[in-house]
Amino acid sequence: MNTFPIMLGALCVYALAYRYYSAFLAAKALALDDRRTTPAHTYEDGHNYVPSPKWVLFGHHFAAIAGAGPLVGPTLAAQFGFAPGFLWLLIGAVLAGCVQDFLVLVASIRHKGRSLADIARTEIGSFAGLVSMIAVLFILLVTLAGLGIVVVNALANSPWGVFTIGMTIPIALIMGLWMFKSHAGEIQITGPSIFGVVCLLAAVIGGHWFANSAYSAVLNFTPHQITAMMMVYGFVASVLPVWLLLEPRDYLSTYVKLGTIAALIVGVFIVHPNIQFPNFTQFISGGGPIIKGKLFPFLFVTIACGAISGFHALVSSGTTPKMCDKETDARFIGYGAMLCESLVGVLALIAACSMNPGDYFAINCAPAAFTKLLAVHPEWHTVNLDMFSQEVGEKLAGRSGGAVSLAIGMAQIFRGLPGMAKLMGYWYHYAIMFEALFILTTVDTGTRVARYVLQELVGKVYKPYANNAWLPSNLSATCIVVAAWGYLIWTGNISTIWPLFGTGNQLLATIALAIVTTFLINMGKAKYAIFSFVPMVFVGITTVTAGVEGIQTIFWPMHLVKGKEFAGYLDTFLMSLFIAGVVLVVANAILCWIRVLNGGPVPKEAFGPPVSKEGEIKMTCC
Repeated sequence: MNTFPIMLGALCVYALAYRYYSAFLAAKALALDDRRTTPAHTYEDGHNYVPSPKWVLFGHHFAAIAGAGPLVGPTLAAQFGFAPGFLWLLIGAVLAGCVQDFLVLVASIRHKGRSLADIARTEIGSFAGLVSMIAVLFILLVTLAGLGIVVVNALANSPWGVFTIGMTIPIALIMGLWMFKSHAGEIQITGPSIFGVVCLLAAVIGGHWFANSAYSAVLNFTPHQITAMMMVYGFVASVLPVWLLLEPRDYLSTYVKLGTIAALIVGVFIVHPNIQFPNFTQFISGGGPIIKGKLFPFLFVTIACGAISGFHALVSSGTTPKMCDKETDARFIGYGAMLCESLVGVLALIAACSMNPGDYFAINCAPAAFTKLLAVHPEWHTVNLDMFSQEVGEKLAGRSGGAVSLAIGMAQIFRGLPGMAKLMGYWYHYAIMFEALFILTTVDTGTRVARYVLQELVGKVYKPYANNAWLPSNLSATCIVVAAWGYLIWTGNISTIWPLFGTGNQLLATIALAIVTTFLINMGKAKYAIFSFVPMVFVGITTVTAGVEGIQTIFWPMHLVKGKEFAGYLDTFLMSLFIAGVVLVVANAILCWIRVLNGGPVPKEAFGPPVSKEGEIKMTCC
């Protein structure tokens, strides 16, 4: 099957969805109006609340939401065949993921840039807010672990990758100072952008030199060492002012991400590789070597981003609303960035499915598991794997987790471009850098968001702790957050963390959709609430089913395995907590809908109708 019409059709769907569907939601459901002052201006402090240009904030937001999910999820889901993942990425993003991100962003802007849990408190009630806060915190910690372990697997024993990723930090610091502090009262864009892109490309090329030098052992780290360094980075990045490292690094990585996406699209159109996988494999009925469960419900939690992601709701109610310059920017940033992430997922799926199935399974399965698979499917023998290993200079067999097979798939497309046939090694390590940048920018933003949530939660007991400007609170909360996700990475692996992350992430999306449905109903926009209610029902049913089956088949049986007893109990507890949290929040939301739709009072601190009876634009809530 040729990929040219597939890629063209996907781009047309995205363009039509943004032009018409997002405009409809902006005008009718949300009534966006630039006369409302955004929190970035009302509470500008130069640290967390910083008015930012639309394109810069789009870069930060896209970099923050686009983590491992749209890359690794579709790659792992290729086990089921090409068609299921492609359809879910396309339909799920347009009708669910983009809607969630857009609505949550606007809701947070109208609630002074507050968190998702705080919006639940004001729109639904104090109990729903508390439950949401606890569920969000635990799900976020697991999400950060799920994203982080992919980086660990990609950068372990890879001096080239570590060198390139490490260089992005000083490059971003210089960009941040240049962009925000070199000219008083003026943000510089052009100069820092050119500087950052040139330096980043130099870092990729320099990484090859370093990896082949006598000093390469200095940056050859074990998985545990990579985990420790990620924890240090996550701590530092989340306590520094957003303009110094977080925003410029995200902005820089967005050039890489969008540039690579554009190059992949061009590569698909020029090379138009054939899809080597069938539309459906026999593993849709379960028993696959990578994902043990059936297509339903496990496809919808394996592709944990790209179609819809609860983590995005945290970013849309975390850093982004505090930097949004105008209310109408939310459409471009919220709906548009999610469309781009879905496109990333489609490209990742194409790259994975353009590989020979034998090479794909040899990379993503342990050697013993691949041997068993060959005994049943001898036609799935390796074809190009030895050649790929020789060209990239690394052993590829048994490198499970999806990152390596995706990098090979991308490099295989790039090498098909004119004049690129001998650059497989460069393209592979460029793809690894691309993936690591995707994920690390999500880890630093996610750690900051988790810190906000933890500070809000503890602040209910000790009020000064909720003050984001109080340094002891910032440092201690960040330490707790980093230690939690670092522990999960240190003691886990991709086969245990990814199902927990994927299911928890989608359960968080269910919570977010319930909250924004309530937000619309309380605004008097009940007839438009159907556009968030239907995705909430579908995502909730599939994910709760996956969570229950995951407890029965993955997490609870772990307590019977020697050395994994505690992990089995912990993972079972976390999954049970996630499910209970979702049920409680959705139940409270439904009670709120019934009350308001039957003429009852809207919660006192809810945003309410966006326009008064006198025709005046309502500026803010609570």
